[in-house]
Amino acid sequence: MCNSPDCNHEKPAPRFSRNWQGPFRKTPGRLFGMGFIRLYQLTLSGFIGNSCRHIPTCSEYGYEAFARHGFWSGFWLTLFRVARCGPGGTSGLDPVPEALEAGYRQWMPWRLWRWGRKAS
Repeated sequence: MCNSPDCNHEKPAPRFSRNWQGPFRKTPGRLFGMGFIRLYQLTLSGFIGNSCRHIPTCSEYGYEAFARHGFWSGFWLTLFRVARCGPGGTSGLDPVPEALEAGYRQWMPWRLWRWGRKAS
């Protein structure tokens, strides 16, 4: 491939996750979590219905959470998001946090809970 400005070669597309436009490490835990979410999207999601109150939907949120933050943090972020989506929960735009809070530790997953707080 040449690097000249008038080059007509197509550059290969970088590998991105389905929902997130950034690169991520392809570790076994992340791939397992993302594969599980994708399996749900292809099988059960059509039967359950289109009833998510947030944007992006809970399954898209979970997919992106696994891709960005790995299996453990992605699991807890997804679980807490599904809990917020239930009756009496929040609604509206709720993106996956770009980075986890500074005080977050793996053995304290409750720090990922955001009940009425706006996402930063």
